[in-house]
This record gives sequence, C-alpha cells and structure tokens, in this order.
Amino acid sequence: MATIFHLALPGDWAAALQAGCYRWSTRGKSLDDGATFIHASRHDQVAMVANFVYADVEGALNLLVIDTERLVSALCDEDLDGIGISFPHIYGPLNLDAVVDVRDYERGPDGRWPEVSPQAVS
Repeated sequence: MATIFHLALPGDWAAALQAGCYRWSTRGKSLDDGATFIHASRHDQVAMVANFVYADVEGALNLLVIDTERLVSALCDEDLDGIGISFPHIYGPLNLDAVVDVRDYERGPDGRWPEVSPQAVS
C-alpha cells in the first residue's frame, strides 16, 4: 500500500466525516473557496509542512494516512513552487474510504512538530 499524508485541523476532519468527503486544501483554504487541489505529503515532508503552515496552532492536529490506491480523485506529484521538492497533490475531494488511519499529531518536547518515520505509520 502506497501512503501519503495530510494534516487536518480536528474540526475540519470532524466536519468531513459529517459531509462524507474532505475538501480542505490546506489550512484556511478549501476546494469550495477556489483551491484546485488538496496538499499532501510523504512521511519525510510532514514535519516541514507542519512547522511552516501550522507553527502557531495550539493542540494536536490530525494526521490523515491516505492509501493512494483508494483515491477517487487524481493524484499528481508536483513542484509547483519551484523549490526543488515535489509534493503529492490530490485534484478533487478526498474520499473518506481512502483515509486508512487518523492519528493525533502532537508537538515534540522542543515545541516543534516532529518527523514522521515510515515505521510509525506502517
């Protein structure tokens, strides 16, 4: 199973469970607001994204573990910012059955969001 990850605010994930699909691109931006894709990460990119996008968030995030083979929407690996790092992007809503696990993602003792090892999510 190939997996990618998405960081979600707990309230956004709870709303998705009620709605039947997840539509948040990233913090504060949804497909309903004109975003064209949902940002995702590989395990070695999660901490970088969390420490950049969610640096000021108090409390835990939800780490969505996504089975890429179950995705209904298109998945593309892209470096849209031209920074030399490509990220997985989901072009359309995230179907809930593609989310095979939801984990609490909490800051480490140093106050930073921690790295996610491949063993921790397998």
